[in-house]
Amino acid sequence: MPLAKSRKRYLRRAMEPVTKKQQRRTFVGLSSLALAGATAALAQDKTRPAAAWSPARHGTDDWLERPSQHRIVFDTTTFEGAGVANVFATNFVRVNGTDYGLKERDLAVLIVLRHRSTPLGYNDAMWAKYGAPMAAQARFSDPKTQGAPKVNLYNSKDHADTLENRGVTFDALVKQGVTFAVCSLATRVYAAAIAKSMGGNVDAINQELVANLIANARMVTAGIVVVSRAQERGYTLVTA
Repeated sequence: MPLAKSRKRYLRRAMEPVTKKQQRRTFVGLSSLALAGATAALAQDKTRPAAAWSPARHGTDDWLERPSQHRIVFDTTTFEGAGVANVFATNFVRVNGTDYGLKERDLAVLIVLRHRSTPLGYNDAMWAKYGAPMAAQARFSDPKTQGAPKVNLYNSKDHADTLENRGVTFDALVKQGVTFAVCSLATRVYAAAIAKSMGGNVDAINQELVANLIANARMVTAGIVVVSRAQERGYTLVTA
């Protein structure tokens, strides 16, 4: 075929309108390419490692940061649980010393007193004054008298044979560097219970309780929050 005729035929076909069949073929072809691209992108996303999650840090919780090699937090919500935590905490400190050669300064040990263990964070003066309503709210009694305690039982050596703490007092733990966190939300509940039982102003009683904590204790926003924050800062959780 002469070159001129061949060129004319090519130009004529190029200028012809595209048929619906041809349009469908083109669309299917482009769709297949798009699907293949999307599939490849999805496969790539699956192989890409997800970004590691890390908790936010708040200045309010910086007191949890202590120079230490090991950290542990005991979460207590009952009278009995707080006693068990006393025993476990002293065992933790003792064994780390005898078997690992660590000093008390190498350990960060925290006991959280919340819910029904909260009033154990108050000193003897508060128990002498408000023992009855606090014991009723916390649902425990003095195992020797079967009445309301008049002292903080876990600071009493006279109860070593009747309590879960087996004679390990809060004061003894303080000498080993153990710290305590007392729930402010529960403290408010106890202040209200005292005011209802004995009369008085809830705010004033609440302030009195806050000002009369056991040694090496601090009032915290909420016990459950501290349990969470401590774990986020490397503390091992033990529920007692």
